[in-house]
Amino acid sequence: MSVVSELQQLRKAPKGERRKHKDNKPGHLFLLPWTLGLFGITLFPMAASLYLAFTDYNLLQTPEWIGMENITRMIGDDRLHNSIQVTFTYVFVGVPIQLAVSLAIAMLLDRGMRALPFYRSVFYLPSMLGSSVAIAVLWRQIFGHSGLINQVLEMVGIEGRGWVSSPDTALSTLIILHVWTFGAPMVIFLAGLRQIPDMYYEAASIDGASRFKQFFAITIPLLTPIIFFNLVLQLIGAFQNFTQAFVVSGGSGGPADSTLFYTLYLYQQGFNRFDMGYASAMAWLLVLIISAITVINFWLSKYWVHYDD
Repeated sequence: MSVVSELQQLRKAPKGERRKHKDNKPGHLFLLPWTLGLFGITLFPMAASLYLAFTDYNLLQTPEWIGMENITRMIGDDRLHNSIQVTFTYVFVGVPIQLAVSLAIAMLLDRGMRALPFYRSVFYLPSMLGSSVAIAVLWRQIFGHSGLINQVLEMVGIEGRGWVSSPDTALSTLIILHVWTFGAPMVIFLAGLRQIPDMYYEAASIDGASRFKQFFAITIPLLTPIIFFNLVLQLIGAFQNFTQAFVVSGGSGGPADSTLFYTLYLYQQGFNRFDMGYASAMAWLLVLIISAITVINFWLSKYWVHYDD
């Protein structure tokens, strides 16, 4: 049989297959809003920002192609380097502490305490509110000169200070705020703990293993896929944090650029100085940083993440 005849037979689809393709039309129709959003809200703006990254554009005039000037400008931008350092400190200090706290709370809730749904909802609530402007404003008031923290310290005879107005402590307050929003990873950890069979702990207890040894020999190895999942999500989210630093510092990144997150500096360039070309180049640098760290995490996962197989 020739190739032409084989192709002709393939083209002659049975009536059942034709009817099946017709039945797919409602599905494609329901997917149309998502498809339009994918191209109109995600892919097209990304392509436009990639073009603008190589232009001089101020929103009012036509973009002017300048080639690699924005890239070379980033290399010599000291404030950009400082924002990267501040962001890395925030991410690589805040995320591990947040995961440790969320795991500890999840293990506490996993003991079968009463009113578990209530406590689970209460602990999850900060994750829903942590990125809101209202919580950031409240956080600024709590760590202000006359805030709750200083009032408590004065009760025990310790002199308060301006936590958000000091370059030495302003970033620490934002890290504490990030740790406080541990609800989402906590719920995921709790679900993972519920999947560990009790027979492993019973066998370890019979062998005389302490709870400390059970935690590192059973809980952590079996929970490594959940830890890895939470780690990747929280790292990506932390790199994109913006609201807390914007509200607490009043949009300046102060004091002394100690809370100048990368996203905040990008906002200043794009919407304060209307330097959209440079802001687009910064946005793509952030994409590359997050992508590189995510790839490294997936590469390292083969050395410490243990799956069922």
